[in-house]
Amino acid sequence: MKKPLSQIIEIPEGVEVSFADRILKVKGSEGENSRELNLGNLDFKIEGKEIKLSHAKATKNEKKMTNTLTAHIKNMIHGVQKKFVYELKVASSHFPMTVKVEGRNASVKNYYGEKIERKTTIPEGVEVEVKKDLLIIKSVDKELAGQAAANFEAITKVRNRDRRIFQDGIYITKKDGKEI
Repeated sequence: MKKPLSQIIEIPEGVEVSFADRILKVKGSEGENSRELNLGNLDFKIEGKEIKLSHAKATKNEKKMTNTLTAHIKNMIHGVQKKFVYELKVASSHFPMTVKVEGRNASVKNYYGEKIERKTTIPEGVEVEVKKDLLIIKSVDKELAGQAAANFEAITKVRNRDRRIFQDGIYITKKDGKEI
């Protein structure tokens, strides 16, 4: 059944939002975030301190699209006010691992005594801080911060061993304040 649908997102103080050519730009105290939006048939308006997504005769597809875009925009606004923070734990019981970050490249040495270091790249716009056995990842963009954390987990994935015994690796322990 087709019904009118609208979502209103409040723009907090200190945050600037602009929209042109399907690209939404959000600026705040922590930085700037931009994203290309595929609006489909939705109406998108910025009025004062509100963003309004609406459709006159919305089906369930428009409802899904509206809720998804609302979540993305809220994440963008949250990110420019306070960066998304992921914490990762370096767990090593068999061989002591060392994690080194140099610019956009990161490497893990001595994973299970391997002589060859494992490498990954850090996405642009992501800060990685190494404190002994903790990795702290910060970014304005939630997706980039999550991807950087996933890259660290992926390079230390356990293969051909029993995971109950060989538990060495890098694991996400906190996702933006939520314990895992």
